[in-house]
Amino acid sequence: MSQRPVTIAYIGGGSLNWATKLMADLAHDTTLAAHVRLYDIDHAAAARNALIGARFAAASKGSPASYEAVPVLADALAGADVVVVSILPGGFEDMAQDVDIPARYGIRQAVGDTVGPGGFIRALRAVPMMAQIAQDIRDHAPKAWVCNLTNPMSVLTGAMYRAFPEIRLWGECHEVTKLRHQVAWIANQQAGKAQYSHRDVMVNVLGINHFTFVDAIGLDGRDMLPAYRAFAQAHAEAGWSPRPKDPGSEHDTWFMDDARVKFDLYRRFGIPAAAGDRHLAEFMPQSDYLDGHEGWGFTLTPVSYRIRDRQQKREQAAALAAGQGTPFADRSDEALVDQIRGLMGLGDFTSNVNLPNRGQMDGLPQGTIVETNALFSSLGVTPLVAGRLPAPLLRIVADHAARQTALLDAVMAESWGDLFALFRTDPLIAPLSDARAREMFVEMVRATARHLPQELQREVA
Repeated sequence: MSQRPVTIAYIGGGSLNWATKLMADLAHDTTLAAHVRLYDIDHAAAARNALIGARFAAASKGSPASYEAVPVLADALAGADVVVVSILPGGFEDMAQDVDIPARYGIRQAVGDTVGPGGFIRALRAVPMMAQIAQDIRDHAPKAWVCNLTNPMSVLTGAMYRAFPEIRLWGECHEVTKLRHQVAWIANQQAGKAQYSHRDVMVNVLGINHFTFVDAIGLDGRDMLPAYRAFAQAHAEAGWSPRPKDPGSEHDTWFMDDARVKFDLYRRFGIPAAAGDRHLAEFMPQSDYLDGHEGWGFTLTPVSYRIRDRQQKREQAAALAAGQGTPFADRSDEALVDQIRGLMGLGDFTSNVNLPNRGQMDGLPQGTIVETNALFSSLGVTPLVAGRLPAPLLRIVADHAARQTALLDAVMAESWGDLFALFRTDPLIAPLSDARAREMFVEMVRATARHLPQELQREVA
């Protein structure tokens, strides 16, 4: 069977995480003949990844993908069918400030990249970067399909649409996969054998990125919502994880959770929560989960661990590029290759994505970036009607969504004087006095000033 040629431009092509997941998934695919152009402001990292890509391609089950490090963004984009955007806004050192400065003011954050003070300041750094990337796509690949993998997902997906309204873009996040893994585990327990994977589980997704919920769950023609309800009730107090945490694994220590926040939100609002506990907790007042995070079975991931992990991955990547070791070529849980296949006419595919609200989610304004299911086909990315969240939960989602939209409005209009008032209203920041909140805002802006417009720096000076 002939394979469909596809040219993928990867912005952030020196990635130590998402790029190699794509390489592994392309090695497993048998329908695409992919040429991947890797572009990164660190060209040496992109060149290293091109060598690693060749090693993944050597293990391909289909036509091996080819990888090329391209030093000029316009050249990477020219003629691309698909563009993937996976960048780190600033560096881990900036992210450390996003987390550590609020901690000195008594504000705990488990991740700090989506909402709360960390997510807000990260958005200030990233919106101009992503708007420029969207303009470059407009100029060099206006008909390409574009996948954004960068957080804060909602604000940055919105920024790219503002900069280039005709962009054919979706925001991709794997957090909903966590609930689908839970449902597959339940079904396998019922079957008495490992019969299903998360890919067999269908869910109807409603919410905004990292604060997502599902009101329907199907598998193999069965309604799995009653079984999930019983599962959540049975594990609400003690929690649940698919395997015991490895005490020798720092990754397990800082990233695995016991799903207790998910189960508690289900008890409170009557609808299963889909994202991971570390993200879900940050959308709620600090006293709900973050203050007692140990008892809720999740951790506050320190950026110092991310920095150590990055160094280890750099060393592993250098070894792979040099021909040492063996690429970890197992298929990932990511949906990107399945989505590309759908767009190339190689089989329709449905998954959760972030898109402007065109009516797929009731109760939020048109244009708000929402996360629901969409159909990937040769017709494009078509959002599917998701419905409406329960009223108490919708109020929380609407508050965050309105703040994200207003933040984007302010940055795109360079209305720097509007930012503090928005920053002040986040549930994690609201308990601070005005004086303390402003002091923290100024300190955070100054800490990441090299990435921010001079006008904003003057505003807080």
